[in-house]
Amino acid sequence: MALTAETESRLYRSLRVAAGAAAHLVALGFPAAVAVLARPGSSLFSWHPLLMALAFSFLMTEALLIFSPETSLLRSFSRKVRVRAHWALQLLALLCALLGLGIITYNKHLNGKGHFVTWHGLTGLLAVLYAGGQCAGGVLLLYPKLIKNWTLAKLKLYHATSGLVGYLLGCASLMLGMCSLWFTTTVTGASWYLAMLCPLITSLVIMNQVSNAYLYRKRSQH
Repeated sequence: MALTAETESRLYRSLRVAAGAAAHLVALGFPAAVAVLARPGSSLFSWHPLLMALAFSFLMTEALLIFSPETSLLRSFSRKVRVRAHWALQLLALLCALLGLGIITYNKHLNGKGHFVTWHGLTGLLAVLYAGGQCAGGVLLLYPKLIKNWTLAKLKLYHATSGLVGYLLGCASLMLGMCSLWFTTTVTGASWYLAMLCPLITSLVIMNQVSNAYLYRKRSQH
């Protein structure tokens, strides 16, 4: 029996709600698991994985999910409140990422190791720098008159698209970090594969959210 358009719409919405709920759980659960593994405070290095997991798995994911029409924790609040929460979470994410980058750089200096010589290190550096640029670019949304001949709607679209790229970079850095010697000696077997799934799940949910927002804007223009 063929599904009606209304049934398909409800089913699709239910799937988006379930996926969003899973993203919230993963966003919080992954850094919690990393905290258990790293035991922050046991060494200088131990703060690096925790701060990076907080930045790119928890804070940045929640900052983007705030605008989800189905699973935002602040969906009952005004857009102005959600935008301010987004700003606060993004700035906290950037702060954690900068601290994590600074700690690993100093730790390598103390141990006489090379800087940014692995794909994980290079991707992580690029993700942190990109996050800083993305936050700076967000200022244009507060003061759109600074750029002439650009509508606010177009600025929002480009900000969301570039933000998705930055988020995927952060997730790629996390996944490459899970291929490091420290992680692979600590987490093995099925647990390693489950850990690798975490950034993939949140990435897919965020990509779907951004693509749906893009399609909605395109339809509203016609």
